[in-house]
Amino acid sequence: MAGRGRGQRHRRITAFAAKSLGDVVELLLPEVGAWVEAGESCGRIESLTASSGLYAPASGRVLEVNTALADDPGVVNAAPYTGGWLFRLRVENIAGALSADAYAAHCAHTRGDRR
Repeated sequence: MAGRGRGQRHRRITAFAAKSLGDVVELLLPEVGAWVEAGESCGRIESLTASSGLYAPASGRVLEVNTALADDPGVVNAAPYTGGWLFRLRVENIAGALSADAYAAHCAHTRGDRR
């Protein structure tokens, strides 16, 4: 998730996650106005090789959904940090969110790195 703390944040997947999923072909995103709870499922990401749950990184209200992804979900792979954002969230609580260091350790473990 872009940024930390309260306020409005765009929810994205990381480049590591986009690469791990493979070519994204369909997205099921939360509706505008929906309340999402940190750590709970709020959608799905479908790729050619996998189907993965989309989990809220923080609790808050969905303010906007990237509707352009309905026509071109591959933008999630091509530009995960810019045009491939998923939804904008008004963050109310970030309890349980991973720090950058914790996420890097998770990625290293997932790849099988022994750092």
